[in-house]
This record gives sequence, C-alpha cells and structure tokens, in this order.
Amino acid sequence: MEKDKSVGSQILHEIWEWVYAIVIALAVAMVVHIFVGQITRVSGESMENTLHNGDFLVVSKWSHLQNKVPDYGQIVIIDSRVNRPRTWKDDVTDVAGNYVAIFSSKAEQHNAWVKRVIGHPGDVLEFKNGHVWRNGEELEEPYTKDVMMDFSRATPIKVPDNCVFVMGDNRNHSSDSRFIGPVPIDHVLGNVVYDFNLFR
Repeated sequence: MEKDKSVGSQILHEIWEWVYAIVIALAVAMVVHIFVGQITRVSGESMENTLHNGDFLVVSKWSHLQNKVPDYGQIVIIDSRVNRPRTWKDDVTDVAGNYVAIFSSKAEQHNAWVKRVIGHPGDVLEFKNGHVWRNGEELEEPYTKDVMMDFSRATPIKVPDNCVFVMGDNRNHSSDSRFIGPVPIDHVLGNVVYDFNLFR
C-alpha cells in the first residue's frame, strides 16, 4: 500500500515539474515577445510584391518600447484600431491572444497589419496623378506593385503630431492610413527586420 502511495506521489511530483517547466517557458516566451521581438505571419496581399501571403516576419519591438518614430520606408506592424487608446495591457493581451490562437482559431485577432511608413509628423501628403507626393515632392517608390495608384484626393493630408502615415505596397488592394487615418506612434508595434517563406 505504501509502495502504491510512493509511486502515486512520484507521478504527481513529475507532473508538477512538467507543469512548472511549461509555465516558466511560457512566461519567458511572453516576456521576449513583449519586449524583444517575435515572429509573425503575413495574411493577405496588401504588401505585394514586397511581402506575400504566408511569409514569416521577424519583428523587433525595440522601437515600440522607445515610442520611436520609424524611418521613412520602414515596414512596420501596426495596431489598426487607431481610434482607441493603447496601453501596456494591450501588449500583454495581444501576445497572450496569439498563444491562445494556436489552440483556437476563434481567438485569432486581425488587428495587427503590416504596412510601410510613408509620412512622419508634420508631413503634408498629396495623392494625385496616380502617385504619392510628400511635402511637394513626388515619391520614387520602386517597391509598389502597380505603376499607378487608383486613388486620388482633392485636399492634402497633414500628418498630426505623434502619428505616422502608413500604406501597403499593393496600393490598389490595401486598407491603410488612406482609410483608417494616421497611426499613433504607440500603435506602431514593431519594425520588420527580416522576412522569409518556408514553402517557396
């Protein structure tokens, strides 16, 4: 009888050690994903021909932690919910949601978009003749999918303080700042530092 108790307590002890190890590993992974970087995946065609559906992205979170304005042309991940304030709690729940989504597709979030930075605070942007103009100069954008953009606007847009203007490279098939408005700096979740595709 005592032998059975000993075996039972040994099994419980091993289960507890496994649970403890898994919890610690998840906690470390969450800290890394919140403060250092993460790997995410492209969903959709808005960044073609630069990025494609299914591509994996290595994202650095350092600029997000510093609340730093990303460089012109930088590819970034944004929180598309620009009309709501963002706090540190969102950083935690976003990462936690990603882990839950591994087990349940219903938990998958579609708030994070990948886009390119086109305008900084104070910039005046115009959309005419199928191209983007910044502060009176037409931008040279060899990364766009189409030579001409099927979008124009009669009045210029001035990028507000503490915001950036982002666009997809596939200009004719992208939801971006033209439609949701400028993106607050704290909604820029990280910079893409590397992309790859395991299946191409």
